[in-house]
Parts: sequence; C-alpha cells; structure tokens
Amino acid sequence: MPKPRSKRQAIRDERKAIRREKAIAAAEESKASKRQRLNDDNGDDAGDQEAKFEDGYEQLQIGGPPPADREFFGMLSDQEQEYFRSVDEQLDIDDFPSQEERQLYLASVFAEAQGKELKLACSQSCSRLMERLILMSNTRQKKKLFLQFASHFLNLIQHRFASHCCETLFLQSAPIVTRELGGERDDVLTDQDDPDEKPLPYMEELFLLTLDELEGHLSYLLADKFASHTLRILLIILSGRPLEESQTKSLIHSKKKEQISVPWTSDGPTELNSQLRAVPISFNLAAKKIIADSVSGLNPTEIRVLAKHPTGNPVLQLLLELDVSLNLKATDESGDMTLLWQLLPDAPGSLKDATTPASDFVNTMLYDHIGSRLLETLITHCPGKIFKALYKHIFGDRIHSLLRNDIASYPAIRILNRLSKEDLVAAVQKSLPEFSKLVTLSRFNVIKTLFERCQARHAKSEIESLTKTLVEAFGSDQKSLVPKLCLPQLSETDDGKNHDPPRKKRSALVSHGSQLTTTMLAIPGPPSNAIQASLASLPEELILQLATSSAPTSYVLVNAFSTPSRNKAFHKTLVAALRPHAFELAMSDHGSRVLNSIIFIPSKGDGISVPFHIKELIMEQLGQHEPELRESFEGRRVWRTWKGDLWRNRRREWISWVKDVVSTSEQTSYQQQLRGGGNGLQNGNANSTWSTVKGDDYTGRRKRGIESVS
Repeated sequence: MPKPRSKRQAIRDERKAIRREKAIAAAEESKASKRQRLNDDNGDDAGDQEAKFEDGYEQLQIGGPPPADREFFGMLSDQEQEYFRSVDEQLDIDDFPSQEERQLYLASVFAEAQGKELKLACSQSCSRLMERLILMSNTRQKKKLFLQFASHFLNLIQHRFASHCCETLFLQSAPIVTRELGGERDDVLTDQDDPDEKPLPYMEELFLLTLDELEGHLSYLLADKFASHTLRILLIILSGRPLEESQTKSLIHSKKKEQISVPWTSDGPTELNSQLRAVPISFNLAAKKIIADSVSGLNPTEIRVLAKHPTGNPVLQLLLELDVSLNLKATDESGDMTLLWQLLPDAPGSLKDATTPASDFVNTMLYDHIGSRLLETLITHCPGKIFKALYKHIFGDRIHSLLRNDIASYPAIRILNRLSKEDLVAAVQKSLPEFSKLVTLSRFNVIKTLFERCQARHAKSEIESLTKTLVEAFGSDQKSLVPKLCLPQLSETDDGKNHDPPRKKRSALVSHGSQLTTTMLAIPGPPSNAIQASLASLPEELILQLATSSAPTSYVLVNAFSTPSRNKAFHKTLVAALRPHAFELAMSDHGSRVLNSIIFIPSKGDGISVPFHIKELIMEQLGQHEPELRESFEGRRVWRTWKGDLWRNRRREWISWVKDVVSTSEQTSYQQQLRGGGNGLQNGNANSTWSTVKGDDYTGRRKRGIESVS
C-alpha cells in the first residue's frame, strides 16, 4: 500500500506544477517573438507587422498561396533619419521665398532620397515624410517612385507603414491617367534634362504592371489588415469612381488614418477627384479580372466567412458593386461566373425556396452586424429581377418586423428605397399598427425613410396616416414632437451604470431625430404643419438649446427659417426668442449658423418673413460686442455675413441692403454655401441637407459594434 502524501510533499508538488506552467508559457512567448522581426532601434519599426484584430478577429488566410516571407529593405542611419526629419519640418513650415526655390528644394530632397525610397516607406518615423513628398511631387517624380517600388508592391502593400505610402501614390496618380488619356503630358523630356535619361512610360502602364505583381495573390489580400485598403483604392481607380466622394473616402480609409497635410500640391486642386473619371478600356478589363481572380478560388463557405469579417466585408462590398455595374448585361449565369451569382446561385428562381443556398445566405446575413452591410450593397445594386424576387419571397411578408430590428432595419431601409408605389403603400399599411414600437425603439431613421419614400412616390394619404400615427405615438400632442425628437432628456437614455454608451446613443438619437424633423419640415401639408406648431410652442430656452447644442439640431432651425408657413407669426416667433441671445449665438459654432440664416429671411413676404426692426435690434446688439466678435472665428463670420462694417459706417446703405437683400438668388446662394453646394430642402429634396452637410449619416450613425472599414 503506497504511503500517503504528507502536507510538505503536497506543497512541493504544487510548486513544481506552477514552475512547469511558467516554463510552458515562457516557451510559447519565445516562439511568438521569433515569428515577428521587430527593429526598435532609433524608433524605426521596419519589420513584419503581424495583423491582429481586436474583438477576437484574426488575420484570415483565405484562398490562394500563403504569403511569402516579407522583404527587409534595411534601415536608415542616424544621420539619414535626422536629415529627413529636418526636411519634414521644413516642408511643414513652408517658408520658401518663391515657388522656384521650393521646387529646387524638393528636387534636392528627391535626389538625396534616391535609392532610399523603400527604407523611407517602411520607416515608422519617415513614412509620413514619404507621403508628404508624394503629395507635393510632380508627374515625373511620381513615375520614378512607381519604378522604384516596382517588383516590391506585394510586400509594400502588406506593410504597416509602406501601405499608406502606396495608397497615397495610387490616389495622387489616378488623375494623371485621365489627363494622359486626353493627350496631355507634362513629363516629356526637355532640352534642360539629361540627354541620357530615358523617357518615362505612361501612368496607365505603371498601374497595369503593379496589378501584374499582385496577380495570383488577391484572394488572401482581401482580408489582409493593410493590403485590403490598398486593394480597395486600386479597384476605385480602375472603375473611374470619384476619389473625393464622401462614401468613397469612408470605404477606402480607416477612421483612424492620420491625415497628412501639405501647404500646396504640384498639381493644384483638380475637379477630376470629385467627379467620374475617364479611364482606359484596359482598366475596366483589369477590374473584371481582379473580381474574377479574387473570388474564383473561394468556395461558398469561405465567401460567407469573408462576408462576416471586419476587413474582408468592405472589400467584398466594393467587389459586388463593381461586379454588378461592369457586368450589368450578364443577366443569367450562362456566362462567366461572377460574384453576384456566387452569392445567389440560380437566382432569381432559387429565391422561391427557403432551403436553397441563395435564400439561406440572405437570411443568414440579414441579422449579422457585419454581413448585413454586404446585403445592403446587394439590395441597392442588384438587377431588378433579383430585387423583385428578394422582396416577394423574403422581405415582403415580414417587412414590418424587419424595420423594428436593430440590425435588419438597415437592409429593410434599402428595400424601401427601391419599392414601387404599390409595394410601398402595402409596406406602410403593414407598419402602421406597430408604429408605436418604432417610436419606442427610437427607429427614427426608419420613420424618416417612410416619409421620404411616400413623398417621392406621391403617396399623400399614407403621408397623412404616418403623421397622424406619429403624433399619437408621442401622446397625441403636436407640441411634444420637436422636444422628444431633437432634445431627448439624458435620463431617458442613461442607465446610471455605464456613462459612455448612453452618450453615444443620445448623440445618434439626436441626429436621427433631427433628420426626421427636417424631413417632415420639407413635406408640405400635415408633416410640416405639425413640426411648425411644435417649434412655435417651444419656450425660449429650448429654442436656444436647439440652436447651440449640436449641428443636427441647428439645421432644424435653419430649415425652419426657409420653410413657408401658414402661420404668419411663425418665423417672427422663433427669431424673437433668439434675439436676446444674439451675441451668445454669434460666438457659438452651431448658433452662428442659425444667426447667419436670419439675415436672409425676407422682411416682407408671403409665407416667410421677419420684420426689419427685429434684424436691426440684433445688429445693434452685435455692434455693442464688435471687439469680442472680431477676436473669434465664428464672430468674424457673423460680422461679415451681417455686413457689420457697412452698418457702422454707412447706416442708410445697410438699411437698404437688409430690406432688399433677400432676393431669391442671394438666399439660395447662401443656403447652398451652408449645405455644401447642394440643393436646399425647399426645392423638394428632403435629404439634400443631410447628404451634403453630414455626408451619409445613415451609415455613419449605425450602432452595430463595428466600423464599415476596419
């Protein structure tokens, strides 16, 4: 019989087990450190950057061969790093006496950097300088950088720092392709250049050579933490889409990306970045080939994994959008297999059966907080036959329940945007009995979409029903609409335990509620009358809070001032409530916008008017605080808009200007300046203010635990 263990022996065994666990953990840490080459000398991280995600997501390896070993291009010496840091400071200060000296200095920097471009791009401390040099370089210098990066792009776009340099180089070179396509070249050799220097190739050729390097590696680059962003940029460039569009920027850049600013660029401002660009036919063919190569080696399971991955999903969205637009004539799967047909095999016929892979894919993605974004893209861009089948067999019978769901409501909103009048009326009728639940759940973006689509489809009876039901949901009191939509009390959203999420939630509620209020203001009849009645009944402190608390609430007042009203005292009531606080408004970022809109309200008019003496009282109050106004940016803007110098020096001319200034053209010009150049809500576009001022707030305010771009 074995001798029982003593207490001392048990303690020794416990200590041995602890030491064994520590040894195993140390061995695992040693192995992990050997997988990653880190060079921390001189603060320069030029080694491999292993892609890891927060929230438990890891780097995917989907399809294609595994990534090869990363190249190491060496490190800059201490003297070189010091020199390039001084160059970065000099370019940031930009105190050159002339443009010619600036160009000479840049040329000397490029000469010094020759042969060190790859080291600079991979350097943590100097990669920002490389981005700045690309932004300030001319066409010849950009093409030479292309040639220096050639045969290394596959490694560079997967590098933490060099990938940003590649993105900047591609974006800055895209307009050059369009200019050269029109026969304009500014990199031709002149008599002053070195006669032995060879002419540079066209930018189109350089892009195609870059794509050749990436061929065969696209499948696993889709989910690479750094290369996926570069791949999106290449796809946008190849398709000719605008580069400066708000949706494009949110698609290709992370919200955490550092913005590199330069005092000037060699190309200057160009319209090519804000509009569709002409691209060569080879670019369209290359885009189609990238789509085919990216998904050809992926099976349905891998595609679903990619659709739910935070990095792979945005790339898949762009691939699907380009796939539909470039292959619009391919209405069946008899041709080459495209991404659309891989997501929805045998559609639209297969959507009739709930057990088919196509129906299962839609139902699976519908409630996934990442995958539903791909479903939104599919709904928005798919051909009409597929959309009709989707609505008839999947969305139609349960559209009212989908609109209530926190995640599925966003694909359902995309469905509403494409419905015909008959289907829209049916969807509204299904939603009305449960309208109070939409209000309780604060689905103000859903309600806004219902109003907008009914207005666009001229469904007047449904607009009246929506307005009546909305008022009943808020206690059958029109006066409570604006306070509950635009100024929700913090106690309604704060649970008293965690303060940060409620603040974010309240910000989203204010934004969505203000958008709904603005949309209703733009719809003549019951919606506009209800909001105007609520605004007119607000006490002075709440009107001031609307003007100064946030940008969305301030635009409610701006749009109220430009909306006609049957109540002749409506605009006068609002302005009179704000008049005692004119100086406070002028010094406020949001309030100054409201104050500037008051001067352009007609002094006499039918539907919109504010008496002249109220504007004069506001101007006198501003004149008493002229020194303070001139010391702040907002104050100077208000003083300039109200023409304070004219009021102080030539009072009669100012009075004449105020009484006659509000011509339609000047008012429209100012409102377009406020809204970023878009058409105002008074022109019937209920969403124009928010599409220009706030960008795509619909997607920007989504609270689903993940950014659309990793």
